[in-house]
Amino acid sequence: MKLATRINSFLPVNDNDLSKVLARFKELHLDYVDLNYPEHVEQYQTETVKAMLADNQLTLNGLALRFRNPFINGELGNADPKVAQEALQLCKDAVDYCRSLDGKVITIWLGYDGFDYSFQINYRKVWDQLVQAYQEICDYAGDLQISIEYKPFQPRAYAFVEGMGVTGMLLHDINRPNIGVTLDYCHMLMKHENPAFAADIFGSRQQLYGIHLNDGYGLNDDGLMVGTATPFKTLELLYYLKKHDYSGVVYFDTFPVIEGADEECARNIEMINYMDSLIDQVGLDTIQSVIDKNDAIAANKLMLQFFKGNK
Repeated sequence: MKLATRINSFLPVNDNDLSKVLARFKELHLDYVDLNYPEHVEQYQTETVKAMLADNQLTLNGLALRFRNPFINGELGNADPKVAQEALQLCKDAVDYCRSLDGKVITIWLGYDGFDYSFQINYRKVWDQLVQAYQEICDYAGDLQISIEYKPFQPRAYAFVEGMGVTGMLLHDINRPNIGVTLDYCHMLMKHENPAFAADIFGSRQQLYGIHLNDGYGLNDDGLMVGTATPFKTLELLYYLKKHDYSGVVYFDTFPVIEGADEECARNIEMINYMDSLIDQVGLDTIQSVIDKNDAIAANKLMLQFFKGNK
C-alpha cells in the first residue's frame, strides 16, 4: 500500500524545516509525499526539493493547491475575472512544478468557491466557469491526473463543490479523460455520505485519483486517527479500494495537536495495515457474498468476524 501523511502536522515540531520533515518521513518508512502548492515549496528551488526527496528515498505523489488571499471570495469561480484567471494560472503553475518533480496528481480543493448568503452568487455562471476552468487545466496537463476534492462546508457556509453528486455532475460536464476525484473521509462524513459508497462508484469508473484518510464524528473536519471513530466504515472503504484495484496513494490527513506527530502517524500506519490484513483474511469473495445477500444480520456477523480478528 502506498502511504503518505500530512506535512503540516510535522512542520511545527520540526522547526518548520521541510528537509527535517522529509527525514522524519523516511524514518517512519513512508514512501510517498504530497506537497501543498505554493506554500510548501515557494522558498525552495525545484532542484533543492528534488534533492531532498531523493535523499530520503521519497517519491512525489503530487501537489495540492492551496489558495490564500486574494481568493477568499472564490477561486476558479470568482466573480472577478482577474482573480479567477489568477487562480487558473496558479493551477497551471502547479502543473509545471509537479512535472518538474515527476509527480502525477494535481489535487484541487476549492475551499472558497461557495457562498454564505442567499442571492449572493450566480450558480449557473459559477458552474460554467468551473467547468471551463477545469477543462483548460486538464488540457494543459494531459499527462497528469487532475483531481477534484470536495467538502460540504468550511470555510464557506456552503461549498459549491460539496458532495459526490455534484462532483459526479462536474466530471460529466468537464468530460476529460484525466479528471477524477480525491475522497476525503472526514469531508464525506460531514456530508453524511458513506465513504464506501463514493469509493465504489468512482473506483468502478476509474475516476478515483486520491484518498485522504482520517476519522471524525461528522459535524466537523475532525482529522482524527484512522479507524478510531468509525472503524467499520473505514473497513468498508478499504474493501472497495481493494476491489477496484486502487493504485494511488492513501494520504493520512490527520491533525495531531496534543498527540505527537510521529506517534500519531505510526498509529495510522499500524491501523491501516491491520485493517488491510483483516480484509485479506476474510477474503474479497467472502465479503462480496455477504454484500450480495442484502441482509443486515449477515452484515452484522461479518462485522463481528472483523472484531475477532486473527482468532
